[in-house]
Amino acid sequence: MDEESRYEAVRSRDARFDGAFYFAVETTGIYCRPSCPAVTPKRRNVRFFATAAAAQGSGFRACRRCRPDASPGSADWNARADVVGRAMRLIGDGVVDREGVAGLAVRLGYSARQVQRQLTAELGAGPVALARAQRAHTARVLLRTTGLPVTEIAFASGFASVRQFNDTIRAVYAATPTQVRAAAPRQDRTAAAAGAGIPLRLAHRGPYHAGPVFDLLEGEAVPGIEEMSGPPGGRTYRRTLRLPYGTGIVAVEERPGLTSGGAVHPGGWLDARLHLTDPRDLTTAVQRLRRLLDLDADPYAVDERLGAHPRLAPLVAARPGLRAPGAADPEEYAVRALVGRAEAAHLVRAHGKTLDAPRGGLTHLFPEPAALADTGGPLGALATALADGTVRLDPGADRDDAQEALLALPGLDGRTVAEIRARALGDPDVAPPGADVPDSWRPWRTYALHHLRAAEEPHVLH
Repeated sequence: MDEESRYEAVRSRDARFDGAFYFAVETTGIYCRPSCPAVTPKRRNVRFFATAAAAQGSGFRACRRCRPDASPGSADWNARADVVGRAMRLIGDGVVDREGVAGLAVRLGYSARQVQRQLTAELGAGPVALARAQRAHTARVLLRTTGLPVTEIAFASGFASVRQFNDTIRAVYAATPTQVRAAAPRQDRTAAAAGAGIPLRLAHRGPYHAGPVFDLLEGEAVPGIEEMSGPPGGRTYRRTLRLPYGTGIVAVEERPGLTSGGAVHPGGWLDARLHLTDPRDLTTAVQRLRRLLDLDADPYAVDERLGAHPRLAPLVAARPGLRAPGAADPEEYAVRALVGRAEAAHLVRAHGKTLDAPRGGLTHLFPEPAALADTGGPLGALATALADGTVRLDPGADRDDAQEALLALPGLDGRTVAEIRARALGDPDVAPPGADVPDSWRPWRTYALHHLRAAEEPHVLH
């Protein structure tokens, strides 16, 4: 989009572009998402930014009405396979906070200077600024939804010092941490006081057809690490997570994609709740949930492209906003894709780590690859490759390299590797070998297959 197109999106308060870009108003010093309900500023006073971090770096603070830092992530970062896309996925997963810019650069296979230059040139902000913007959002969530002392929140959010934390919160939100906490809705503070975990609203762009996503998660749920409860349309999906600093249990509520009148819900969020043994894992846990549920997709772009094909048009019309679920733990998904649900449940019982505080049917973590390396056969080969880094499936992995490494392992055929690429690596444009999937569906072939599956047309996959 050029700047005039962006301004038209702002003038029409078009939520389709929330998270795709941000605009700032020079006369107020505030930056917003395109759908901000405030009075549209004059064109001459508006500046546009690719990221919230770039707006903050230019001295603008976040709007208190539209909360631009809480908008859906850009769909580009999940779709793109280049260095910038891979870097943004890794930053979202908290790599800069844990390993620094040097660690990010090593994972990408570039020098720190090259990564800095590419991100700054395209996004207007380097990795440190991007991570800082993410830390500020994490801090605001913890301030508003937990009873943790402010000092603990500072370090849990990834800040190196309380002073840095205070300065950032004042710069981004024009308020002290205490003022941010005091402005939280009463229900959020009540939930925090009750010790019921961290309540979150996971924003998504456009319609979200939740039913098929929850159907898939329910059908493949592995006892001990996952469970689904409630009737269709009102289900709750819960699972355990192994995280960098500890463990977590997450719960996400299904939200019907249609209103009572049959109209498509134009956008919104899924309600979630996180129980973490270490609050430093909040950012990582949220990003993994977002990838699992495909919350940063651009359903408008997907539906427009696929809906233009005669074969898919009625399917898209019947399920607008259908998503392509990913994986909460890519290495876990690779193992599950190889062995199947029943064997995965056996692996959990035999090799999974028992939670210190089980909740209901959630009792274990899925075993780490190193714990499965001695099992022998294709499973042992895959687990060994994952454990020693021969196969990388982290958010910054090169998808082509990962596919090549997977195909070199025994017992992994092209169809299984395609599933791993689509789910574990979040590739939106995967077609399994032998599938009747024309190139005209690119770059959204993964979504096309989900439409066909949802319509119970499995014959197209053979």
